[in-house]
Amino acid sequence: MKVLIVEDETVAYENLVAILTETDVRIEVAGNTESVTQTLQWLKTNGAPDLIFMDIHLSDGSAFSIFEKMQVDTPIIFTTAYDEYAIEAFKVNSIDYLLKPIKTEEVKRALTKFGKWTRADLTQYLARVSHLMPVPRYRDKLLIPYKDKLLPINLHDISCFYTTDKHTCIYLKDGDSYPYSKTLEQIAVSLDPAQFIRANKQFIIARNSVKNITIWFDNRLLITLDVETPERIYISKNKAAEFKAWMTND
Repeated sequence: MKVLIVEDETVAYENLVAILTETDVRIEVAGNTESVTQTLQWLKTNGAPDLIFMDIHLSDGSAFSIFEKMQVDTPIIFTTAYDEYAIEAFKVNSIDYLLKPIKTEEVKRALTKFGKWTRADLTQYLARVSHLMPVPRYRDKLLIPYKDKLLPINLHDISCFYTTDKHTCIYLKDGDSYPYSKTLEQIAVSLDPAQFIRANKQFIIARNSVKNITIWFDNRLLITLDVETPERIYISKNKAAEFKAWMTND
């Protein structure tokens, strides 16, 4: 069985691959895409796999926009780190809906359910899946615990989120910074992907804070923001085209 994994987090991808390998040696991971754009291109180039594990929130938008751009004739097991979506609806209308961190027994359950599907089940599923497109709700303000207060922070005042050694900080355009208890994975799913992007493992950056883009060696991009950051921000070669499209709203 050939499986496509649509996942933009390396740790989550590696965890899922390990679980699939442990569960059934006959499963072949045919590919890994990290964005809506990459997924569309992969499906057009490689054809339909037998099954897709798909993260709902990708670096360039909601995975549901894939269904608006092309017909997907493959059953999908949805995954996400965020439970704001209509979980019960997904459980009824899709093979399964897995919350991260994904556990081995949950994957086994989903694969068992998939294995019992008849052709009629698959036909009915494919007729329903294109309607599973909830309207995303993105935050416009955060409440940041600081000393004995909760500071209301507008999203348009944030330049970036930065993490290191499992500690996250928010950097504001005025130069202030505050610790934040959530991980970048938890933060990303509540942000409008048109305004914020996961640049790399350390940074989520705001589109309106990008002041300069330098073409670095190996075709990486060096990003300069409107505030001083604790380390340089690099966009990998593989993600450079996607980042440039995001910057120009293409």
